[in-house]
Amino acid sequence: MVCVLALSLGALPAGAAPSGGERPTVPPHNPYAGPDGTATMHGDTGSSDTTPLAGPSAGALDSSRTGPGSACPTVLVGSDGYPVALCTPILGQVPTVHLLDPEDGRSLATLRLTKGSLLGGVYAYLDHRDRLVVADGSRDLLRVGHRQKASGEWELAIERRLSLASALPEGDAVTGLSPDWRGRVWFATGGGVVGVADDRTGRIRSRQLPAGERIANSISTAPEGTAVTTTHATYLLTAGAGGRPEVVWRRAYDRGQARKPGMLSHGSGSTPTFLGPGSGTDYLAIVDNADTTVHLKVYRTGTGEQVCSVPVLRAAGGPGSENSPVGAGRSVFVAGTYGYPYPAVPEGAGEAVPATADFAGGLTRVDVRPDGTGCEQVWDTTLRSAAVPKLSTADHRLHTVLRDPLIPGTKGTGLLDRYRYAQIDPGTGRVTRSRPIGRGFPYDTLQMAGTLAPDGSYLQGSVTGVVRISAR
Repeated sequence: MVCVLALSLGALPAGAAPSGGERPTVPPHNPYAGPDGTATMHGDTGSSDTTPLAGPSAGALDSSRTGPGSACPTVLVGSDGYPVALCTPILGQVPTVHLLDPEDGRSLATLRLTKGSLLGGVYAYLDHRDRLVVADGSRDLLRVGHRQKASGEWELAIERRLSLASALPEGDAVTGLSPDWRGRVWFATGGGVVGVADDRTGRIRSRQLPAGERIANSISTAPEGTAVTTTHATYLLTAGAGGRPEVVWRRAYDRGQARKPGMLSHGSGSTPTFLGPGSGTDYLAIVDNADTTVHLKVYRTGTGEQVCSVPVLRAAGGPGSENSPVGAGRSVFVAGTYGYPYPAVPEGAGEAVPATADFAGGLTRVDVRPDGTGCEQVWDTTLRSAAVPKLSTADHRLHTVLRDPLIPGTKGTGLLDRYRYAQIDPGTGRVTRSRPIGRGFPYDTLQMAGTLAPDGSYLQGSVTGVVRISAR
């Protein structure tokens, strides 16, 4: 009954959106962030996981890996074309900023940050001056710039620092941050504090969300406000009188009975996603953590009214998604992570129930109806994405890395699993192009987000470095 919506994007006019013949609408550019598609882990401050950049051009593909011995969950690219990666070494686990050569991916300069929690120092963004904005383990908000010295060598340096200690209890850490439309930095902590910091004036205002609610993912900003999903509910907040965060609306969701294998917290694994066919931020989407089948929840941004609650990932049979949904126009794509063998989980995440499970995977597309009265599933596949997919509005493809089991047709995971870069038709859910990138632990992409660079290459963090896929 939704076959009309399942048209292949490849057959649509240039600029066509996943949800039919409309032009693609994505969240508006934030003037205090870097280029759309490459400024944040999720592409933009609305966390749409879309990009206006195209992937590798037609023909044969090459693959290479830069291996600094670090897991690199955040790989961003500024307006100057230089990638900036935030990585955590296997040994010592001290977050380190790397400036990468755009041609071969080698590290041109490094800067070590103060070590914090497992999720602290994972989320960061590039501002409008190509500076990395990140909170370190000392509870400082940093802006890290890069420049080339007269000698020709590159260097990374902290250009601005603001202590957030007055807003963060001892032992708490920032898990997500994003700029608003006035240049202030919104931040959220694992302990449930949401704050607004202005590192130009030094002013910080914050509020504590209800007791017991933790924040295990990043946050998203749009002209309407800041979206935060805790382990219990999704919020839209704005800065009230004096700049203090105020709750516009709160919507609880089904968080299930416990944390599941392949999840990093007892609750939703979503960084909330802004999307919509009008302003690009008409709706807000997350995936819940219901016990048997998880649901895509779509809300109206202005009011918090629920548009739909649709079961997803049923073909794969894995009830869990630690990834942010991908949103463009009226279309939402959900990748499953149930059973993914993360090597570690954050402190206080709780025991998984069951303790372990096979990696189910799954990828589902859901469209909001044109009149906004509900949603319809378009397709549901058993593809096992090992990364957060990115949707290119330029080449009309989802880009990700798939994890293939050693024994085809099984769901188990092992040290000899194969990883391959894949392009997926968002109209049908079918893989249209793929290229093996490697086998085993060094190539584990650990459900991290990839980035399409301006030169058409695809940069994907792995457990041991950054994989680069490019046209030959």
